[in-house]
Amino acid sequence: MSRSDRRSLPGAPPVRKLRHESSGVVFVGVTRRRGARTILWLVNTKGSGFIHMSRYVTEFVGTFFLVLTIGLTVTSGTPLAPIAIGSVLMAMVYMGGHISGAHYNPAVSVAVLIRGKMEARDLAPYVVAQISGAILASLAVMFLAGQTFAPAPAPEAGLVQVLLSEALFTFALALVVLNVATDDATAGNSYYGLAIGFTVLAGAFAVGPISGGAFNPAVGTGPILVDVFAGGGAIGSLWIYWAGPVLGGVLAAGVYDLQHPG
Repeated sequence: MSRSDRRSLPGAPPVRKLRHESSGVVFVGVTRRRGARTILWLVNTKGSGFIHMSRYVTEFVGTFFLVLTIGLTVTSGTPLAPIAIGSVLMAMVYMGGHISGAHYNPAVSVAVLIRGKMEARDLAPYVVAQISGAILASLAVMFLAGQTFAPAPAPEAGLVQVLLSEALFTFALALVVLNVATDDATAGNSYYGLAIGFTVLAGAFAVGPISGGAFNPAVGTGPILVDVFAGGGAIGSLWIYWAGPVLGGVLAAGVYDLQHPG
């Protein structure tokens, strides 16, 4: 423990701060020149509150940029939107993987929870952060592009086709995440972001024309809600982007257990 930052303010007693950086505990003592009274605060910067908030902020930011990129590329009409989407997801995974696990997707969070690599108390805050980031990103797209957007199934696609498309590629995404980002055998690898980003890229090209290619309840919820309230859109397909992806995430957790018995 070392002493640092000794200073005085006019009319105030000198302040002495004592830090123990390795444990993350910061002791701040205020000592008066006259009298023996000392006021001591303890702030645990590595306590659960600080750690968990950093995770939620990371989930919010990562989901925001994922949905922002989806919205701006889709509204621009570029046929290469999946490349941009997969690329930004890859970048955001590298940005936040070491902090929150970089889920940016409620279905992935469910899979990680079942896998046992996430505390149950974190699930709801993760989902709230993800949905909030998606909503704010959808509002940003409306401001920047001058229009709303929302994933939607192809008119000619049947319900089973749409649900299966969302479930299959969310399953693939969650299974990749579980294997490259939570398994001890692949711990410390440098390719996890590439694997996750390319899975979404492939899914968007493969079944995007069928289901809308969300593979993520946040990607469905944020844009659809903004489209409903600001663009006069419909909310009828929202449940699809929860049912299909969550089913895919649950199945991925089950298959992961089969891949790694015992």
